[in-house]
Amino acid sequence: MRERGRTRRLLGLGARTGGTLLRSQFGGEADWRALGEALFEGLSELKGPAMKLAQIMAQWDDLLPPDLADELARLQRQAEPMPWEGIRRTLIEQYGELESRFSEIEPQPFASASMGQVHRAITREGETLVLKVQYPGLAEVLEGDLAQLRRIMRLGRWFKVPQVRLDALFEELAASLRSELDYHAEACALVRYRERYAHLKGLVIPEPLPELSGPRVLAMRYVAGTPLRELEGADDALRQRIATTLADWLTEELFTHGELHADPHAGNFAADGEGRLVIYDLGAVIPVPEGHLKAMMQLLDATLAADPMAMDDALRRLGGRQGQGAPLALYRESAEAVAPLFEPGEQDFSDVRVHRRLRDLTPKVWAAMDRLQPPVDVLLLSRTLNGHYWNLVRLGARLDMHARTRPLLAWARR
Repeated sequence: MRERGRTRRLLGLGARTGGTLLRSQFGGEADWRALGEALFEGLSELKGPAMKLAQIMAQWDDLLPPDLADELARLQRQAEPMPWEGIRRTLIEQYGELESRFSEIEPQPFASASMGQVHRAITREGETLVLKVQYPGLAEVLEGDLAQLRRIMRLGRWFKVPQVRLDALFEELAASLRSELDYHAEACALVRYRERYAHLKGLVIPEPLPELSGPRVLAMRYVAGTPLRELEGADDALRQRIATTLADWLTEELFTHGELHADPHAGNFAADGEGRLVIYDLGAVIPVPEGHLKAMMQLLDATLAADPMAMDDALRRLGGRQGQGAPLALYRESAEAVAPLFEPGEQDFSDVRVHRRLRDLTPKVWAAMDRLQPPVDVLLLSRTLNGHYWNLVRLGARLDMHARTRPLLAWARR
């Protein structure tokens, strides 16, 4: 009965979303605020895959209708927590009598996400930890949720996105969600990343505690920090320090180690009291083949050269652009929009002129989607890089992307 009720809620939210999209597509007045409020309330309670998809959408808040973006963004910072009793049962299954391990566990979580929530705890020895606790029963409902989510994602066909692209996006999302249930894999990623990036003094990754962790509870040493979303009004020097560390880390992650943190929503990042970047969550880490990196850098190279034919050729090599007739005018506009970020010298990621160009391009991209198809193999990679870009925007980063990308472009030409 509970699973059927969950299915009905998801289908109802899908139908409401579809109705709003249809009204907007056919010139009607769409109430994006009401839709956003309904999605926030419903998904905040249901958790799981659909809430995760909404959090992904919220990463591109400058490209969504503002009222919808405002409501979806709340899922990253105000999601309704799971009642303590359900979380407590999971902790008892892991530890037995809680008082034998902990002198205190805060019933109120300080972070609630789509797949679990985080509680502060103090051990009997007086050490402060955080316990990332998977929502009860999530593994059992995951596949059913994914089936409903696949139905909802078919709404994308109204935007001329072929089914093969929607299926590829769904499979990547499904694989990512399944991997997030594997807390052992996340603990291993934390260990790997702590060792790999120990030389980056501006980066902090919490230490996992295997002796206190299990299949549905991940224990880590507590690292206090100010969430990235709350840094928009912070001291400029702090924001630039965090932005530089983020850019340095992402570059090394991709081009040295061939991996990428694939869950870039702002709640996973913070600044500690020493002005260092804290990465809290490594539940989604994806491999990035060298061939994909090289092809994407070749596309950037063609874009910065403002060469539409070379852009079309690069996109085809990536596996996109399946229709007839290259959208050359759209390529030119895209090059004009992107180029300012890569001019010599420091470029300001908070420059509203860049966002305005990108926003103006969005409806044109959707209109050309039957010809301009995103490459299947790099959908998740592209989505993730976009999310990290918007984090740099939120920080008001000023970076010399020309100097940063020159050696990478030279590598891609070889």
